[in-house]
Amino acid sequence: MAGYSKWFRVPRDIVFGWGSLEYLKELEGKRAFIVTDKTMQELGFVDKVKSYLAEAGIESAVFNEVEPDPSRQTVKKGARLMEQFQPDLIVGLGGGSSLDAGKGMWIFYEYPDAKWEDIFVPFTGVPKLRNKARYVAIPSTSGTATEVTLAAVITNRDVVPNVKDFTLSYEVTPDIAICDPELPSTMPPAVTANTGFDVIVHAVEAYVSVNATDVTDPIALRSAAMAYKWLPLAFANGGNKEAREKMHTASLMAGFTFTNTALGLVHSTAHQIGAEYGVPHGRANAIMLPYVVQYNAPAAAARYADMAQAFGYASTDPFEGTVKFIDAVRKLQKILGIPACLKDAGIKEEDFLKKVDMLTKNAMNDGSTPANPRVPTLAEIKNIFLCAYYGNDVI
Repeated sequence: MAGYSKWFRVPRDIVFGWGSLEYLKELEGKRAFIVTDKTMQELGFVDKVKSYLAEAGIESAVFNEVEPDPSRQTVKKGARLMEQFQPDLIVGLGGGSSLDAGKGMWIFYEYPDAKWEDIFVPFTGVPKLRNKARYVAIPSTSGTATEVTLAAVITNRDVVPNVKDFTLSYEVTPDIAICDPELPSTMPPAVTANTGFDVIVHAVEAYVSVNATDVTDPIALRSAAMAYKWLPLAFANGGNKEAREKMHTASLMAGFTFTNTALGLVHSTAHQIGAEYGVPHGRANAIMLPYVVQYNAPAAAARYADMAQAFGYASTDPFEGTVKFIDAVRKLQKILGIPACLKDAGIKEEDFLKKVDMLTKNAMNDGSTPANPRVPTLAEIKNIFLCAYYGNDVI
C-alpha cells in the first residue's frame, strides 16, 4: 500500500444479535440470488430469508447446491445461473462453504471471462466488483467468519492431492454481514466443536501474525478468551442462548482480526488435510494447532503466553506460558471430542506417507504461510505434518 503500511477493513454494515435476520426487510434492491445448501433449505431459513426479502420488495432466486469445500465447478454453475437471473444482490446463506461459493460466483458473474489463476493472486487478482451486485453474508456457523473477511476458499478437485485455493482481496469482503445466533443454534455438537475451534485458531494466528497491530491485538485476545469460555457450554447445550450469542460474536470479532493480519501455518497445513482427506476445516485446524505452536515457539512464545493468560493460565516466563497454552488447547480438544493427532482422525498411514511431500509443498505455497511468525523450510513443514500424524512433539 503506497504511503501507508497498516489498515483495518471490515464490511460497512454489520448487524448482529438475536433477531438481526430481520434486517433483510430494510435492504434496497430488485433481485436477490441466494447461495446456500440443502440443509439451510430443510431448516426453513431459506424460506425465512425469501419472506423478509419479499417484504422489502425484492424478488429472489435460490441456488442450494453448495457442497462442503465448494469446487470450481459449483462456482461456475452458480455464476451461469446468476447471469440468467441478473441479481443486484447476492445473499450467501449458510456455513463458510456457501458464503465462499457465493463470493466466487460473484466474481464470475461480474467477470465471466476471469481466469482462476488470476483471481487467486493475492490482493491484485480480483478485479473491481459491485458493478452488478452487492454481497450480503449470513453465516449459519460460529467459526469461519467469512462474512467479514477478504477470503474465499475454493477447492480444485482436478488435481491430486486436491488443493484449496483462495482469494485474498478486499473486493470480496461482503458489503453487509448479518450475524443472527438463531442460525448456529441449529448446529449439532460436532459442528459446534469444529467451527468453534476455528474461532480460536483465527484469533490465535491473528495475534501471532507478522501483520498483527495494536488495533487487532486486543480484539484477538478478547475473541479467543470468549470462545475458550463459551464453546464448551454451547457444545454441551446447543439451546444455551447466551453461549450461542457469545460464540457468534466471538467468531465475528476473530474475523475482524485475521482479515487484517492474515493467518499462518495452522491454516496452511489444515487446508491441505481438509482438501485431501475431507477432515472438516475447524477440526483440522484444532488438530494442527499444538504442533504449529511448538514449532513457532522460538519466535512467538511471549504471544502464546499472552493467550494462555487470556484463557486464565498465568505464567512466569514466555516458554512456560506457551506450554500452558498448549495444555489448555489439548484440554479443550478432549472436552469436545477432537482427536489429538491426524492418525486418530482416521487418515490411513500408507496414504498419508505417500502424499506428505505434496501436502508439504502445497502448504509452503499456501497463502497463509507468509504471515507465520517463523519462516519455515519444506523440511520443517514436513516434520510438522509427521509429528501431527503420529502425535509426537515438534522439536
